[in-house]
Amino acid sequence: MLARLQKLIRGFALGEPARPRYVFDETDHRVAAAGLLVHAMNVDGVESPAEKARVAALLQERFSLDEDETRALLAAAGERNRDALDFNDFTGVVKRAYNVEGRQRIIEMMWEIMFADGVLHEFEDNLVWRVAEALDVPVPARTAIRGKVAAQNNVLLPEASE
Repeated sequence: MLARLQKLIRGFALGEPARPRYVFDETDHRVAAAGLLVHAMNVDGVESPAEKARVAALLQERFSLDEDETRALLAAAGERNRDALDFNDFTGVVKRAYNVEGRQRIIEMMWEIMFADGVLHEFEDNLVWRVAEALDVPVPARTAIRGKVAAQNNVLLPEASE
């Protein structure tokens, strides 16, 4: 906090032009949705460039953000994810903010992140199923979403999951 204030004061002293600052409150449903995507991206311990790019593109598209807003949202979500105990810190906000179709879209976005690097890890698969359960996304819907996104990304799925 003090460092930010010092940077701001230095900027004024040096006559730097003010840049727009996008602030996303931690209770903002977009931070919660983005937090789930960031959590998903990091669950296998590897943050691939393909996954990072896909997260940014999905957020930009879903929330009609420009690049600066997307970076700010990702920063807020990343910070919130570091402070979170687990994904349940996000699911309550998402569940209250979105109807079933919106929650299904969040699950679809999570699958898109999981398949972005072309490899589905067991931890990734398990995470999406648990988040879908917490968001009350029905099993038939989550199965259909998983299959659809896998097909779009040319990922072969094992016969049974869950």
